[in-house]
Amino acid sequence: MAPPFALHSLDTTLHALIADHPGETGAMLLDDNLDAFAARALSVRAATRTLDLQYYMWHPDMTGRLLGREMLKAAARGVRVRLLIDDIKLHGLDDTMLALDRHPGIDVRIFNPGRVRKHAIGRVIDMLLRAVRMNCRMHNKLWLADDTVAILGGRNIGDEYFDASKVANFHDADVLAVGAVVAECRLAFERYWHSPLAVRIADLHPGQHTEPDAPDDVFDALAEQPDAHPYLKRVEADESVRALVTGKLPLHWTAHARLAVDPPDKRDRALTDAWIVHDVARAIESATRDVFIISPYFVPGDRGVAQLAALTARGVSVTVLTNSLAATDVAAVHSGYARYREALLRAGVALFELRPDAKTRLRLFGSSTASLHTKAFTVDDRIAFVGSFNFDPRSVSLNSEMGLFFDQPALLASLRARGMAQTAPGNSFRVTLDQGRLRWQSDASADGRVWRREPEAGIGRRLLAACLRFLPITSQL
Repeated sequence: MAPPFALHSLDTTLHALIADHPGETGAMLLDDNLDAFAARALSVRAATRTLDLQYYMWHPDMTGRLLGREMLKAAARGVRVRLLIDDIKLHGLDDTMLALDRHPGIDVRIFNPGRVRKHAIGRVIDMLLRAVRMNCRMHNKLWLADDTVAILGGRNIGDEYFDASKVANFHDADVLAVGAVVAECRLAFERYWHSPLAVRIADLHPGQHTEPDAPDDVFDALAEQPDAHPYLKRVEADESVRALVTGKLPLHWTAHARLAVDPPDKRDRALTDAWIVHDVARAIESATRDVFIISPYFVPGDRGVAQLAALTARGVSVTVLTNSLAATDVAAVHSGYARYREALLRAGVALFELRPDAKTRLRLFGSSTASLHTKAFTVDDRIAFVGSFNFDPRSVSLNSEMGLFFDQPALLASLRARGMAQTAPGNSFRVTLDQGRLRWQSDASADGRVWRREPEAGIGRRLLAACLRFLPITSQL
């Protein structure tokens, strides 16, 4: 019996559609967490040749295990699977990665791996001794099936990205793309896969003779959790998913879509001209009417504030949506952003901070606590971007990043409408200045309350953020 939400092969489903749009890219916005999970699962089930996966993090939780099991099933039927994972969150998972790599159809490589694999203290010491190299991480997110379908954007693999976490779930966005830009994605993956920084997991354990558990046992044992079945049932019942099942993808086509991607090794300062930040800056500086930036970790620095101020000075409307202190998952980054709030407001930038109880377009299976994770922006009605790039120093000069630029009007309008809905009262706090003092406004409360300090954040979190503002860590945020 066919799986409950299987597709025909990608070639069968999409070949004629792509042929009708030579030289163009068809794309759809995956701004719903359940759709984002289903699109990945569907593409694996439909793949017949290759599956290339590149991620900053892949959590060993329910959704991570479910997608891992789909990957194993694809390899068992002859699909060649390549998995490239950054090493930043892999402590304790080497045996799982080794088990996958020993499958004849799966190759696993670790990006910029540490030398110490087993001991937490040893890993910390290793990172300190090689701080410059180990501080540069692969933040890219790419899901590529049969060189036909690419999914890229802000999501890692884990429950909080797919509306299954019991703690907090992210507001996030990917783009599913077919057509011309997929070839660029494949070339980008190959460049990273063959980089000297991408090391086979087996080469990190040359003396290990003990066979790890079989990969089927590793994944099936934890994929069959009590929460897994109702989660999958809800995904399968989703109307958007049914559209994916039938191959009726609501794609928007354009001849003007391109991939921007950093070089794998950003320590090589000879390659700074190729950094994605230059593409981002040129796009934003070209604005004539409005710029809308969505970034969960927004630390513009003095230079960024000056660039946005230059835009507002010539009449461009600039809006920024980021996390509130109560919603962010990284208090240190919020402390970096907080240093620039007053300057941004004085420059005429409109600032919105997502509320932790925002429910815009989320159909929650897990926790009702929300946090922003989308990395996107629009410029006028001409340019849009969705990717892994945050507006912070780490994305600019430390981590490698990638993203899709496009000018398709309907897709751009959809992205902008999603962002505007998140800035609506009840979903975000509007940050303003009142006689030089910060104020937060939202009409979610019956009395139209105005906050005089970080709203909805406990005293412990406020104290932590305040203390972090005094540390010289801005360049690392």
